[in-house]
Parts: sequence; C-alpha cells; structure tokens
Amino acid sequence: MSIQIIQRVRLRAVLWCALLVAGLSATHYLHWDDRLFFWGKEQQVSAAEQAQSIWLPGYRAVLQAKPLQGLEDDEVSGLTYSAASDTLFTVTGNSPQLIELTLDGQVMRRIDLQGFANPEGVEMLSDGRMAIIDERKRTLTTFKLDTLTRRIDFTEQSSVDLGFVDAGNKGFEGIGWDSRNKRVLLGKERDPLGLYSLPFPGEEGAAGTLQPINAAHLFLRDISSLSYDARTGHVLVLSDESRLLLEVSDQGEVVSFISLALGTNGLRRSINQAEGVTIDAAGTIYIVSEPNLLYVLRKEPLAQQAAAN
Repeated sequence: MSIQIIQRVRLRAVLWCALLVAGLSATHYLHWDDRLFFWGKEQQVSAAEQAQSIWLPGYRAVLQAKPLQGLEDDEVSGLTYSAASDTLFTVTGNSPQLIELTLDGQVMRRIDLQGFANPEGVEMLSDGRMAIIDERKRTLTTFKLDTLTRRIDFTEQSSVDLGFVDAGNKGFEGIGWDSRNKRVLLGKERDPLGLYSLPFPGEEGAAGTLQPINAAHLFLRDISSLSYDARTGHVLVLSDESRLLLEVSDQGEVVSFISLALGTNGLRRSINQAEGVTIDAAGTIYIVSEPNLLYVLRKEPLAQQAAAN
C-alpha cells in the first residue's frame, strides 16, 4: 500500500473521529439523549395519568406568531394571566413598562415602571398584588395593581433582594405564584440554572428564605420563564435556548414536555427566543417570544389526540 493511500486512510479516520466527537458533544450539550429517553417514557403514560397532569403533548397551536402591535421597538419578557381581568400582562426592557394585553394579543394599557432597570419576569400573586423581577437589580418587587394604575415607582414599593450578586445578565427570569402553598417559584436563567421557592405571606409579612428545588433532571440549557398551574400543582418551565417547554412536578421531576420547533404540536414555524409563558384557569397556554410575537396553545380532547398520533 502506497504512502499516499495510507495517509488518506488516516485522514479519513481522523475526520470520522472528529465528527463522532462533535456529534456526541452536541448530543450532550443539547440534551438530545435526555429528550429521546423521556420521549420513550411519555409513550408509556396512561390516559388516566395524562388527565391528572397538564400533559403538554396533547396541546396544539391555535394562534401563531401574532405581532403585538405598537410594541415593535420594545422587547417583551415574561408573561402572566390575571383571572380578575381575564387579561395577560408582560414587561418590556428597553423602556421599562408593564403591558396589559387581551388574550389574543391586543395592547390595552401601558404602565410606566419608573426606577426599574431590567424587568424580566412578571406574575400575578393574590389579593390584587403583582410581582416583577428585575434581573439587573436582583430584586423581586411587589405592588397593588388596579384598573386605574398607570405608573409604578420602584422606590415606593416593597422589594426583596434575591442575592447572586455575581449573576450579571444570567440571574432570575422566571417567576410563578404557587397559590396552594403561598410561595413564589423562581427560575434562575443559567450558570448555574436553578429552581427556587420563596415563602411569601400576606402584604405586610416578610418573605421567607430562598429555598432550592431539585432541578437536576431538567434537560434544559436555560430557564426564561415559569408558570404555576393551580389545577395540578405542576409548573411550566420555558427554555429559550433549548426551544422546549417542560411540565415539572413540585419535586422537580419532569412530567411531560414539548419541543417548540416547527412541525411539532401544529407549529408552522419554530418559536424563536421564547421569553414568557403562562397558563389560564382553563388550561390554555400563552407564550410570548421576540420579536414580540404571541402564541396560544390549547389542549385537544383525548380522542383527537389519539387520531393525530
């Protein structure tokens, strides 16, 4: 065998090894192996078990990539549903504002957030209270919200220091209200990614101590938003970088998941840069993504799910 042939064989072997290593690295980094494993587990879940959970594989997109008119120059982040007004709320970062939306994405009201630096998460609590996470200030701020509110001044409200002083732009972004246990659930974006709970009593009471929730089984690269489902006690965990939406138990275990890539769950295009998720009392899921687009996903009856599969 000539030296040239031997060199070509060696070169091909090196290239194949490099491709194999790159493929294994990508699989680990993107958690494709975890997704495949859990997808296999989902196929074994009974209809009765599905009915006791949110069960994300049963959802289909019914509204896709609807632009939020008038917010073209803003970057929306976070999303919450208000049962009292049957509306949605999101926050913007470039010019800090709290925005009220109809369920199909029409802007109803803008509320100036004075003194806020980088609002990333928003959540309705109880008794007309709302909470906003400011990632740059590392704070959770609560205030009363009514139909006449047009301005919220950071310096006039009660705030909790969330710590992680070195988190920078990788701090807390996700927030959900656990109405059963009267606590705030928090998602730290990454480095390290984490789930936490914060006991949060009445308006005059002091918040408790930040407590970690097991997040070891979350096959995500980041957390961009959370939403608590009072019907099941489970939490929706949204990931921008992984393009995934997970349903997680109160013990941090994954119950179900869906990809936000095109072709899944009726999506005609991938949901890019998903920044906020919430679920209403009927189980309808709402997602906002950059550049300021709204998606609505609704659960199909089990018979329709079976036909689709």
